[in-house]
Amino acid sequence: MKKHLSIGTRGSALALAQATLVQQQIIKRHPHLSVDLEIIKTTGDKIQDVPLAKIGGKGLFTKEIELAILAGEVDLGVHSMKDVPTDVPDGLVIGITTLREDPRDAFISRKYRSLEEIPARGRIGTGSLRRKAQLLHRHPDVEIVPLRGNVDTRLRKLTEENLDAVILATAGLRRLGRAGEITAIIPETEMLPAIGQGALGLEYRQDDLVTQGILEFLDDPETKVAVAAERAFLARLEGGCQVPIAAKGSLHNGRLVLDGLIGDLTGARIYREQVTGHPDEAVALGQHLAETLLKRGGAQILSEIYGRVFH
Repeated sequence: MKKHLSIGTRGSALALAQATLVQQQIIKRHPHLSVDLEIIKTTGDKIQDVPLAKIGGKGLFTKEIELAILAGEVDLGVHSMKDVPTDVPDGLVIGITTLREDPRDAFISRKYRSLEEIPARGRIGTGSLRRKAQLLHRHPDVEIVPLRGNVDTRLRKLTEENLDAVILATAGLRRLGRAGEITAIIPETEMLPAIGQGALGLEYRQDDLVTQGILEFLDDPETKVAVAAERAFLARLEGGCQVPIAAKGSLHNGRLVLDGLIGDLTGARIYREQVTGHPDEAVALGQHLAETLLKRGGAQILSEIYGRVFH
């Protein structure tokens, strides 16, 4: 049994809060272990003044941590699953998916109580194309103001840039102890969350069975199944930060229900469907939902966004 475990994490307040949560749970379960945090700066952290959709590439918030795991510099990484590309590097595995925090998006405003109250030409801050597309689909007369930066930065810009509202992940605000700043939680019927939103993934070397054994108690089977379906949907669509794609899986009475959508960059076209299946068929269910939306019109949207014919 190991006596020491090293966790690789980004240095943002939210990333540290998430890694610390995992650290504390491990120490409580394995009191003989010393567990430390190693802060690793990722590409996404270094580039703060450019929208993620324009940076391009995958693994903007994970690549450097993955390289550290492969090099043996740390034993595992703690990731927000919404930041994790569907292709995991050879030699690594995201073997643990923790119990999901609230996956919904949060509406934060100092002026209004809900999205419905935002007036025409109201200014809403978000750096997410997924949120932008769904907002403009329901509220085409609002102005979307691009936001980057950590939670503190985005909340500060609410005042500094005289925004009427900002949209952030409820999970992040809750993990930072800032749920009190949420004006309203946006129902999934109005805004479908990002793939993996609210879930944490623990990544480690595939052959490190000792670390796997230490972490197994943190694995949540229902979250793992739901996120697996969402990520299969994302993988089929080759999605990333450049595409308005959303999906949310959940278990009801032993059945896996998966909602998904594809939208264009203006919000004019949104295709949304729901499928239901057995939890053991999570990956197939995600792929089936993707195919359904592609046939409805999603393929045309992705062809326009990717600049090539998408099949």
